[in-house]
Amino acid sequence: MSRPLLEVIALDVADAVAAQAGGADRLELVTDMAADGLSPSRETFAAIRSAVDIPLRVMLRASDGFAAGGAAALDALCARAEKLRTEGADEFVLGFLASDGLADLAAVGALLDVIGAGPGLDESRWTFHRAIDHAADRDALRRRLAGLPGLDTFLTAGSAAGVDDGLPVLLAEAAGGVADGAAGGAVAPRIMVGGGLRLDHLPALRAAGIDAFHIGGAARPSGWGGPVDIASVEEWRAALDEVVPVG
Repeated sequence: MSRPLLEVIALDVADAVAAQAGGADRLELVTDMAADGLSPSRETFAAIRSAVDIPLRVMLRASDGFAAGGAAALDALCARAEKLRTEGADEFVLGFLASDGLADLAAVGALLDVIGAGPGLDESRWTFHRAIDHAADRDALRRRLAGLPGLDTFLTAGSAAGVDDGLPVLLAEAAGGVADGAAGGAVAPRIMVGGGLRLDHLPALRAAGIDAFHIGGAARPSGWGGPVDIASVEEWRAALDEVVPVG
């Protein structure tokens, strides 16, 4: 059984260093968790990239909620993405919903062109974040996104309310392979569980074959006003590394 992926939210260099020391496999870089995570600055990315050597996924989001905003807002976000790409960012987190409650392909496509996941460009890998949990139809959203270059992960709790409510959905999707996320024989994007995730959720999720997990507040005993705690990340690492029979 391969090692499960543990992704930890980092706001700054201290968070990043602590998360890596505790056993995180990857970081999600954000700012302003009061708005559920917005894009970090180019300078913050550069400082964190210099401090750790594990993969970094950078949030592309300018405001709370799951709408990209008007043309001016999208242009500004694309400009921020271009600066981050120029600085060396090559993995991202993004996702927007259109008025029909499904994926906003115009906004997603504009950002993919900037970050290097468009036609004729070097492919950047990216996560479609928890906008899926607020979609009008999860399966229809996946079908709309199927085949987009670089999409390798859906970050989801299974429900807008979090993993407690969404656990049956996550288990059903894991059992079904969520094949609507793939096209042309491609491998479906990975399910990465996050959003109110607790240690007691892990046995059922691991037994279902889910192998990617995302934590934020769970790595911060003092809350979002405090730093990532090495011991908390180590606890998650140890729990995930326990062998759980699948099937």
